[in-house]
Amino acid sequence: MVVKETVLLGDPRLREISEEVRDPRRLGPVLNDLRDTLTRHQKTYGIGRGIAAPQIGYPLRVVYVQMPERSFYLVNPVIEWRSPDSFQVWDSCFSLEAAFFVKIERSRSIRVRYLDEGGAEHLETFRDGMSELLQHEIDHLDGVVCSDRLADPRDIAMRSEWEKRYRSPGVGM
Repeated sequence: MVVKETVLLGDPRLREISEEVRDPRRLGPVLNDLRDTLTRHQKTYGIGRGIAAPQIGYPLRVVYVQMPERSFYLVNPVIEWRSPDSFQVWDSCFSLEAAFFVKIERSRSIRVRYLDEGGAEHLETFRDGMSELLQHEIDHLDGVVCSDRLADPRDIAMRSEWEKRYRSPGVGM
């Protein structure tokens, strides 16, 4: 198991635009590092559903999602459509050490075109929590962090306060 160090807010690598992957079949070590690091973060922080390659120092357009019902990689994901309806979510990030949460607005549904780790193309529509998660992770590929989307500086909470006031049982980041 290889757990990579997380690139934290303030590190200029987190603001870079990631490179497109030419051959997903050659990503083996990157994919393993994403999986191993997310698994460790889930155990350490008790939250987290996804991670983007730039968060562990790879400037590549790759995202990994790991949830009880589904785990998968998205290579070169592109949001092709966003629903006009949106919703507000409390968002945080491993690159913020999950120390605080910000309330931001996200599209309720998105359609994403991506390759899997074998190079097969997919076009999939995601709603609600998965929509929010993938918008967050794909933002990382463009050098955007969730705190950049904060519209009102009063909509920020330290993790301990967020857990007391807003976290629903069984809801992860």
